[in-house]
Amino acid sequence: MFRGLHNINLDAKGRLAIPTKYREPLAELCGARLVVTIDTEERCLLIYPANEWEVIEAKIEALPSFNKAARRIQRLLIGHATDLELDGSGRILLPQPLREYAGLDKESVLMGQGKKLELWSKETWEGRRDDYLDMAGDPDELPDELQSLSL
Repeated sequence: MFRGLHNINLDAKGRLAIPTKYREPLAELCGARLVVTIDTEERCLLIYPANEWEVIEAKIEALPSFNKAARRIQRLLIGHATDLELDGSGRILLPQPLREYAGLDKESVLMGQGKKLELWSKETWEGRRDDYLDMAGDPDELPDELQSLSL
């Protein structure tokens, strides 16, 4: 559902306008209710339609609580998960702690990732994108499933 890269500006209050092409599908899919949480591997935010998040949250909650790595993921993902709703202008208000985690200021990048969106500071994304491009030819970095993929 979510594809593409969108340069987005956050306003002084931390509001982000969701691109117009996503607003109607989000209204139909999840009643314009979203969940935002942190990415545990990168300094960006993950934005899910509420119904998609509920599936993921159930899987995270089902992880064994005595496993240290599982507890880490539970604490970080569920602990930072915040319910949001699109306002009448198609905006969401990002809480300050989440903006700080991702280093979000005015210039941001909203990137479609299928069933979710990623929100990056523009500066962080540009640096990581270049890192990813530098690693693109390394066959040791590709999972076996991608080794046989033809684009």
